[in-house]
Amino acid sequence: MSPGSAPMCVLTRVTVSSRHGRLAPGRRVVAVTEPPFPAPGSTDIALSVRTHDRAGHKRVDAAWLTATWADPSTRIVPLAGTRLPVTAAGDAVRWHTADELPADGLQLFLGMLEGAAHFALVVEEPTDAARWATFREVLQELSEPDAGFMVHAVALAEWHAGHRFCPRCGGRLKARDAGHVLVCEQCARQQFPRSDPAVIMMVTHGDRALLGRQDRWPEGRYSTLAGFVDPGESLEDAVVREVAEETGVRVTDVTYFGNQPWPFPQSLMIGFFARAETTEITVDQEEISDARWFSREELKAQAEAGTLVLPGGISISRSLVEAWYGGPLPGQW
Repeated sequence: MSPGSAPMCVLTRVTVSSRHGRLAPGRRVVAVTEPPFPAPGSTDIALSVRTHDRAGHKRVDAAWLTATWADPSTRIVPLAGTRLPVTAAGDAVRWHTADELPADGLQLFLGMLEGAAHFALVVEEPTDAARWATFREVLQELSEPDAGFMVHAVALAEWHAGHRFCPRCGGRLKARDAGHVLVCEQCARQQFPRSDPAVIMMVTHGDRALLGRQDRWPEGRYSTLAGFVDPGESLEDAVVREVAEETGVRVTDVTYFGNQPWPFPQSLMIGFFARAETTEITVDQEEISDARWFSREELKAQAEAGTLVLPGGISISRSLVEAWYGGPLPGQW
C-alpha cells in the first residue's frame, strides 16, 4: 500500500459462537476483505531493539561485580534522578570509569556490550559541571545502544526511588543482585522490578483512523488512544474497554502490533490495531477532551499544514500512525 492510498474494504457480518454462546470482547466478528493490519515486526519501534546482553547470571556474582566495577574498561553512567551526563549536542552518553565517580551510591549492573561491562551509579547530584539532561530531553537524539542502556538504567533507578519500604511489613528494603532485587531487612520478602502494562491502539474504520487529545495538550495535538490494563484483564479486553470508556466507540478484531518499554516511570506500552464496529464518538471529558476520525488524506494535509500535530518519532504511537498511513508523515511534538 502506498502512502496516502485508501484500501478497498467490505465488511460482512458472520455468525460466530463460543462454547457459552457469547462472543469475547475484541475477538473477530466480521469477515474482513480490506488489507490486514501491519504484521508484528514489520515496523521498527524505537527502544524495542535488544541493544545489550543483560547477563543476568552475573548479577549474583559479588566477586565478579566488585572486580569489574574497578576495571578501567568498564563503562559507568551516573544518574541523578532521571538526569544523566551527555555530550554538548545531547546525542551520546558521557560514560565514566569508577575512578572518575564518587565511591558511594547505588550500583546497578546493566549488562555487556562488545566485551565491556556497563553499569549505572545512582547519585544525589550531577558529578561534574558539563552538560546533564533528563532522559526524556535527549531520548530522540541518543544512539540506539545508549538509548537501550538508558531505558534499562532509568527504569531501574525509578523503581528504586519509589520502593524504599516493604509493602508487607514496612521494613526498609535493601538492594541485592546488582540492583535487580530488593529484600526486606525485617521479613526477608523479596521485591522485583515491575512494569505497568498499558495498551495503546490505532482504531480504524475503513479508510479512517481514530485519534484523540487531552485538554491540557497544545491546540492541534492528537494521538492514539491508550490506557492501563486493569488487574485480571486481558490485553485485548483492555483495548475494548479503554476505547469504549474514552470515546464510546465499540471495537473488534484486536490485533497485536508491537511493544515499547517506556520508563516514565515504569510502563510497558503494548500496541494494537482494532477495527471499529461503531463510529459515533462520545468522549469522556476526563481523559479525552476530543476525538476525531481522520482519513489518510486528511491526516497528511493537516500534518503538512501544522494544524494537526502528531506524536514524536520515538513513540510507539507514531509507529502505529505511520504503519497505518503507509509511510512517514510530517511534524511531531
